[in-house]
Amino acid sequence: MTTSLERYAGRNPRVADVVIALTLCACTIFGAQISTPDSAAPQDVWPARILAIVSGAVALKLRSHPRTVLVVTAAAAAVLTSLDYLPSPLLLAPVMAALYWLAALTDSQTTRLYGGTTMAVLVITGVSAVPFGNQFLLRSVGTVLWLLLPLSTGSKSRLRHAYLESVQARAAHAERTREEEARLRVAEERMRIAHELHDVVAHHMAVANAQAGTAAHLAPTHPEQAQKILADLAGTTSSALLELRATVGILRQANDPTSDTLEPSPGLSRLPDLIASYTSAGLDVTVTTDGAPRSLLPGVDLTAYRIIQEALTNVTKHSSGHAAQVRLAYTTSRLLITVTNDGTAHTALPSENAGGFGLIGMRERAHSVGGDLRVGPRPEGGFQVITALPLHAPHVLQEDEALL
Repeated sequence: MTTSLERYAGRNPRVADVVIALTLCACTIFGAQISTPDSAAPQDVWPARILAIVSGAVALKLRSHPRTVLVVTAAAAAVLTSLDYLPSPLLLAPVMAALYWLAALTDSQTTRLYGGTTMAVLVITGVSAVPFGNQFLLRSVGTVLWLLLPLSTGSKSRLRHAYLESVQARAAHAERTREEEARLRVAEERMRIAHELHDVVAHHMAVANAQAGTAAHLAPTHPEQAQKILADLAGTTSSALLELRATVGILRQANDPTSDTLEPSPGLSRLPDLIASYTSAGLDVTVTTDGAPRSLLPGVDLTAYRIIQEALTNVTKHSSGHAAQVRLAYTTSRLLITVTNDGTAHTALPSENAGGFGLIGMRERAHSVGGDLRVGPRPEGGFQVITALPLHAPHVLQEDEALL
């Protein structure tokens, strides 16, 4: 029943305000007729009726102007109590309604200021209208208690509404945060796929281009070697297609019945095959390992493989030399990878500002797993790529940063 009335009042606020105003006017008129054995009600009822109409009229603005309504209704109640009308709850109903809406719609400081002033005025006018001791408690303590009731109820209503608004705000913020996080994850996934595609295409196309060029150069004089290189070229393109299929397959849904089983992401276990592909393209790659090989996290394993792949691809495309060295150093908490080449420093690798994305991609890959990467020319010539990747925890250690 209460919920239905609240819904109706919410849909028809003007009707609800008129009903409240008429009710308060009637309460004031009936309250002016209340008396006690010690004191009879005043004979003249016209002041109570006039002030009841005034209080009921201003009560139409309870929601929009609670301060003004409180001042007018409090002044009307003060006039009635000074005329020896008993300050009963019915007589004080307009003031109590105004105090409720004041406490519900304004801040606590305003509520204390207006509420305290209203109590003081009504207590003083009510007590001064009768001799001391006659109805003193009723006109003082009783008035304060009746006026405290709407103040406390209105304050609770304000706090409840503030709590509901904060809950709704937190829910809206959580929804926005979820959407932003979802967009961020989509962007990260796109970036990861872009890195994979770049690494696969750049590596295989660079190797295939070198193999094709070498085969064309050897075909007139060494047809058997050219034939072998062409066979390796077929393997290179086949491997490129397989890796592209696996990478693009990430975009398929897991429950897609047409999706085939994809091969696992590459790691350092496939490093010999990677080195063999560059060897067939005419690049002499030497691999050395310091320390006992350790198991790597899947993301770190893939990152290590891709960084070596991209570094050797850049050597193939940009370096004037034909040899490269890959060094894997396993420490207690880090895998330190160093890729160097013996080409000239100014042609070994492109700069990050030259428009390429290889170096940027390597650095982003290293940072994504908690590692670090440095690139630059060597004093003795050539270029080097050094990265430190975590074996366990994805945080950068000061000890290994010093090695860079």
